[in-house]
Amino acid sequence: MWFSPLRLILVGLFLVVLGAVLPWLMVLQLIPASFILSMISYLASTFGLVMGLIGAAMYARLYRKDIER
Repeated sequence: MWFSPLRLILVGLFLVVLGAVLPWLMVLQLIPASFILSMISYLASTFGLVMGLIGAAMYARLYRKDIER
């Protein structure tokens, strides 16, 4: 299953880290700052947060059903 909770959490974590590292590299001037790169960073952070929350909700729902059985 492609949308497994742990996979969503890990992809979300990767995107949030990418959204934090890219601006840091731009501030240190290791990569040139541009509007497109800033938007990619913002979108990666936002989508990573959403994916992580969805994955956490799916994970909690699956394991809550296991505990009730």
